[in-house]
Amino acid sequence: MMFSPEIVMAAVLNGVMTGSVYALIALGLTLVYGVLHIINFAHGAMLTAAMFAVFVGHAVFRIDPYAMIAVVAPLFFALGYALQRWVIGPAAHGSESNVLLVTLGLSIMIENALLAGFRSDTRSIDVPYAFSSLDLGFTFLSVPRLVAFGVSIAVAFLLWLLLARTDAGKAIRAVAKEPTGAELVGIRVEHVFAVTFGLGAACVAVAACLLMPTFYVSPRIGNAFVLVAFTIVVLGGMGSIPGAVLGALFVGVVESLSGLFFNESLAQLGVFLIFILVLLLRPRGLFGAKA
Repeated sequence: MMFSPEIVMAAVLNGVMTGSVYALIALGLTLVYGVLHIINFAHGAMLTAAMFAVFVGHAVFRIDPYAMIAVVAPLFFALGYALQRWVIGPAAHGSESNVLLVTLGLSIMIENALLAGFRSDTRSIDVPYAFSSLDLGFTFLSVPRLVAFGVSIAVAFLLWLLLARTDAGKAIRAVAKEPTGAELVGIRVEHVFAVTFGLGAACVAVAACLLMPTFYVSPRIGNAFVLVAFTIVVLGGMGSIPGAVLGALFVGVVESLSGLFFNESLAQLGVFLIFILVLLLRPRGLFGAKA
């Protein structure tokens, strides 16, 4: 089936908007992997918890989901810091396999706590701008998606500035390259690990605020997003922040075009086909460094 260039361009733009939110979720994963060299299995559960925090903030206190960024981002940074510093790190005893089991256990605990508190029902919030759109002449762009795109790019840029231009960023990069050497020159490695985990949690908290105006939340919804985020992290290169951003935008576009040309139910078919091809032809990802 052939579509007009305007329809294809509209699908591409919508894919970029969706991919920007994927980028925030993937940034948290790839940052934690790049520094701690672990895969955080609790990432999806933390996204779900953040989405419920936004839901409660709106339902109980009538706080706009975008305004909730100022609340949940610091809150989840502190939560991520505490989990890594006083739960994951000590429980792992220096073993990466133990870390995987601990984060998997945390994921199960968070999901079941949310199920106990909110049941399995889906929840959503009602905001006046949920269906607002911007007329581009040839298509309409969803205002919430446009806001999500702008905020996601801003957060990615700020994260790059933090890592590239600050002393904290230099410490994070030093620990990522050589933790033993970093410790020898006086860098507190455990603190850097915890800060990195906190930044990953803050990224998913911001993503939750951007999702809630147009999406729903249920106790297991985070897993669907993190499955795509894992794909993006591998596609862009494990530990590569530019790879996570560009890979997420690419995945968003491929998903949107697949839904247009095939079927909405098969929207992720193209994503996983490309993912398999990348694993076959370039296992380290598009932007990953050689081991």
